[in-house]
Amino acid sequence: MSARGSLPLALTVGEPAGIGPDLALAVWLKRRALELPAFYLIADPDFLARRAAALGLKVPIAAVTPAEAADTFARALPVVPLDLPITAAPGVPDATSAPAAIASIKRAVSDVMAGKAAAVVTNPVAKHVLTRAGFPDPGHTEFLARLAQQANGKSVTPVMMLWSPELAVVPVTIHIPLKDVVSVLTSALIVETGRIVARDLATRFGIARPRLAVAGLNPHAGENGTLGGEDAAIVAPAVKQLRDEGIDARGPLPADTMFHARARETYDAALCMYHDQALIPIKTLAFDHGVNVTLGLPFVRTSPDHGTAFDLAGTGTADPSSLIAALKLAARLAAKAPAAVPAE
Repeated sequence: MSARGSLPLALTVGEPAGIGPDLALAVWLKRRALELPAFYLIADPDFLARRAAALGLKVPIAAVTPAEAADTFARALPVVPLDLPITAAPGVPDATSAPAAIASIKRAVSDVMAGKAAAVVTNPVAKHVLTRAGFPDPGHTEFLARLAQQANGKSVTPVMMLWSPELAVVPVTIHIPLKDVVSVLTSALIVETGRIVARDLATRFGIARPRLAVAGLNPHAGENGTLGGEDAAIVAPAVKQLRDEGIDARGPLPADTMFHARARETYDAALCMYHDQALIPIKTLAFDHGVNVTLGLPFVRTSPDHGTAFDLAGTGTADPSSLIAALKLAARLAAKAPAAVPAE
């Protein structure tokens, strides 16, 4: 088996009717100029060839095994074939969309767990398309955790981090309605999330003593209880426990003053209490080059921090910056991460 550093990245097709296939084709053409790590796309080779032709891109497609991908990457886009055809047109999901997206993710996880790929990079999926097809998970993050647990029999707590050179944020609660946040948010959840973030920042990002800034739930972090008691009752005890465990955490902090330039210099990651509290600042600062990183998994997973952009699919105008950042970050983190260990 190849050394871990020479293994290719496994890139999923994502929603076939979205911009994921377009971006994969575009970045392969820039592989030399951008010094991209070798990757293979898990998709239908004929579908990719049709999309390349429709975009006017001269991209040779080579059907390969993962073991052949790294050697193929310089001369052709390596594609590990799915066992089903893809017929979706740009911007128009069809009956093949959900099965192809799901199968591509499953194959990527299987490959990385088997030591055939260095990391998983996922193109964006359309959750409404998956849901209509009976997909049971809220999103990518939860699905990946379920697949990892099935592969090695060990419980997995996934943590979604949005990373950019300017800012890294972690929503403690993720894909739930805002009205449900208070009932889901607990000190134990904040502590578990903080532990995972601190551990992975140290082991994968190489930060010796990670600094965590923990946002309050309410405006002004509760204003000493006048704007809600959750910060004193839930967030503050969690911060204390993290500190008692030797983790450099502080809070609860007023979220409205956490994200300006001077504040960002004081921490390595911000723990936020709900989805938009985390994603609004990073998408403001790094909309084109932010990366979604799933912490807590037994393998490295990154993804572009954008959606399927059906309106741009097939136009050749989608910006590949976030996918480029996701590929580079995956290779960087995989070089530090221990190899995934499948079940016996």
